Amino acid sequence: MYEHSNKLTKGFTEKYNVRKLVWYEQFQTPYEAISAEKKIKGWKREKKIAMIQTINPNFHDLLQ
Repeated sequence: MYEHSNKLTKGFTEKYNVRKLVWYEQFQTPYEAISAEKKIKGWKREKKIAMIQTINPNFHDLLQ
């Protein structure tokens, strides 16, 4: 998280200037995490927003 928030790693967070963490989920294995990421990437924006709002309705930065 430190690397992403300080733009030390190339990728999505650097390209789109992402500064807040509003949702996260923990997994037992990298395979489970990758599988979940692929599933969520296929969702429409409205469904992603609804998922975030279940744990963070005000979109607070969870890193602070």
